[in-house]
Amino acid sequence: MRKVFSILAIFVLTAIAAGISSCSAATATGTNTIDTPPASTVPVSLTMTDDPPAGVSVLFFQVTLTAASLQPTSGAPVSLLANNTPIQVDVTQLQALSAFLSTVNVPAGSYSSLSLTFANPQLTIMNNSDTSIASTCAVGSVCQLTPNIDNSATIALSTQPFPITVAANSPFGFLVDFHLNTIIQSDLSVNLGAANGVSVSPLQPPTSPTAVPRFGALLGSITAVNASLNQFTLKTPDGRPFTIVTSTSTTYDDFPASACTAAGFSCLAQGEIVRVQVSSLQSGGVLMAGEVTYTQAAGQQTVVGTIVGIPALPLPAGETIILLMLHQNPTAAASLPPGAMASVALWAGTTSATTYSIDAHGFTIPSGYTFSSVQDLMIGQTVQVTVTPGSLQAPTVSPTAAGWGPPAEPSFAASSVQLEPGQITGSIAAIAPASSSFTLNYIYAPVPMANVVRLIQFDVQTTAQTTYQGFTTDSFSGLADDDWISVNGWLFPASSSASLPVIVPQTVVQHPSGLI
Repeated sequence: MRKVFSILAIFVLTAIAAGISSCSAATATGTNTIDTPPASTVPVSLTMTDDPPAGVSVLFFQVTLTAASLQPTSGAPVSLLANNTPIQVDVTQLQALSAFLSTVNVPAGSYSSLSLTFANPQLTIMNNSDTSIASTCAVGSVCQLTPNIDNSATIALSTQPFPITVAANSPFGFLVDFHLNTIIQSDLSVNLGAANGVSVSPLQPPTSPTAVPRFGALLGSITAVNASLNQFTLKTPDGRPFTIVTSTSTTYDDFPASACTAAGFSCLAQGEIVRVQVSSLQSGGVLMAGEVTYTQAAGQQTVVGTIVGIPALPLPAGETIILLMLHQNPTAAASLPPGAMASVALWAGTTSATTYSIDAHGFTIPSGYTFSSVQDLMIGQTVQVTVTPGSLQAPTVSPTAAGWGPPAEPSFAASSVQLEPGQITGSIAAIAPASSSFTLNYIYAPVPMANVVRLIQFDVQTTAQTTYQGFTTDSFSGLADDDWISVNGWLFPASSSASLPVIVPQTVVQHPSGLI
């Protein structure tokens, strides 16, 4: 499927600021001056966003950021990775979202370039073409590849907005555009040095009070709670710790009655897995939580993935199998690796029947859209699945170190399935102002060397809670035919053969022209 993937890899490069500020207009010398820099550390953030290659049916693309540094106009480079720890980024889950990565300290001063080093790309596609790929990836199969990185894996970005001068108490953000449609070559190798493959621009603050902050989100386990300071420590699956502070504006979503009687800070407990939407950067490297969403209790095992198949198999009464491309595993269990294609058993009519719900994130889903049984499932939905204890079978097949091969294939039964907001990218085909809706053209195509292209359309039903980013007017009125956009929202099957599948979006993001 043709997708635009957004990585928000935010690095807060110091710990003494209250938020992110974009740079001022360039001076006559071309330097973007934020403030008169004192001799101290300076808050800066780094954000990354992606576009995929035209005609590639990408199910999973992950890459590791092994180094990131700012080069001062004089002196040694300053690392942006805390403790120089590499970070894996699942690009395919970030078409319209973002993921906070790191906080470090950098000296105030003038900087001339940003250097990024990547390694270990991992690509999984569905081969819907009429021919096998490399004589290994058969037609109709899901295949995984560890692509070669052509040329250098390090990119030095030195054009606008560089050079920049940053100052204490003036946080600054970089948006790094990582364009997969340029970087992935026709032979499916990765060329980071391709023209217009990677670019950098200032990270802009939200355009309205209701807009979703672009600082990104963090998923992890709570390792400590400090009620007197209204803060807690969050540890990501790869071991990165973050100090999170809350305020009266922080919202708490999806916490069950077993965790607390009323949504609030008291819901937080050591061992819980939560997702934190970062709303601002605080002094001392502390992150302000705009939203805290409950994911799982201590001792549970959940995964988040995209439904890529619902095979029509002869099964026992009450059983349905879905094929799930795994994207998130909060506990980092080795038997449930991101990029694996899990076979998940759903049951009905038994004492251990699978339950269904919608993770609304505080969003009001319009009436008429339900998720209560297997009848509400469809390919393309993003779901969070709770693994039934004792049912997990570790994968017997593992991806090869080089070349094409099948992804890991674990299997388990699900005690619950929760519909999550997913991300779909395409172009606007028609706008219906009277119903605050529009039609989204979604291009489904196989790998570059194939000539089969399919068009799928979705009915996008916006609400008063839907937010907009990147438009001249960040509202429904800012939409225009042929805009290339990503929508982040809940996907529901068509109600009849004459209707389209429906997306209820919480966010609509426009992508710049010429970058697709």
